[in-house]
Amino acid sequence: MELIDGKQISEEIKKEIAVKTSAIIDAGGEPPHLAAILVGEDPASQTYVASKERSCKAVGITSSIYRYPANISEELLLEAVDFLNNDEEVNGFIVQLPLPKHINADKVLQRISPAKDVDGFHPVNMGRLALGLPSYLPATPAGIMLLLEKSGIETEGKHCVILGRSNIVGTPMSLLMSRKSNPGNSTVTLCHSKTKNLSEITRQADILIAAIGQPEFVKADMVKAGAVVIDVGIHRIEDSSEKGYHITGDVDFDAVAPKCSYITPVPGGVGPMTIVSLLLNTFKSFNKEIYF
Repeated sequence: MELIDGKQISEEIKKEIAVKTSAIIDAGGEPPHLAAILVGEDPASQTYVASKERSCKAVGITSSIYRYPANISEELLLEAVDFLNNDEEVNGFIVQLPLPKHINADKVLQRISPAKDVDGFHPVNMGRLALGLPSYLPATPAGIMLLLEKSGIETEGKHCVILGRSNIVGTPMSLLMSRKSNPGNSTVTLCHSKTKNLSEITRQADILIAAIGQPEFVKADMVKAGAVVIDVGIHRIEDSSEKGYHITGDVDFDAVAPKCSYITPVPGGVGPMTIVSLLLNTFKSFNKEIYF
């Protein structure tokens, strides 16, 4: 069993980004600018946005955070999106999810300019992804593709089983893994809460990607020997330790890891790559690599 060290891979890519940013600044230019809209006090959202801000600083990318109370009206939030759409100094921005229940998240995401949608959630970017056209890829699936590539994992002709069909991870992941590309060229099965005989299907997987949102859902009897397991989940579980909690993923790591050829840890696997993908998308926007 070999760990896929997302933290190490992400640091290597950050160094490459930092070199590019330094070259821009040395030439007298302004570095790329990534902004985030954060609504409310959700702890997971706060942690992610803070990590994004630290990563931007580490590579020389300008970072701005627009914080709003949880009771902000949908109308005012849409005005904030319009402001960033029209701000020429901002190359790309994200609206951190989840949003409060009184706000229509789909309406907000569709308001973001596709050219600045570095999260890759706008219907235009999702449609282009489905058609295999240049687009901003959703950060987590893009990060997983980078992990597979950098780890030298063969995907062509392999059976890839994905647990979870969300628009953020599962569905775009299924499209990327089935593309004529490397990584890619896999035969993909997309499973979800209505899938029958789930364990029978997961045991067929050469590559198993768990994004089902349930802590330690994947057990050893659901994984075949030698499989590659990518754990997208991250959960904070309360316990009696000094910290009062521990972090786990969608996979029962201790039980599953001995059966795998490769597996991502939680934390330190997929998570760091999500941030890196966001930075790479910001650079694409800065360089106007994708035209709409």
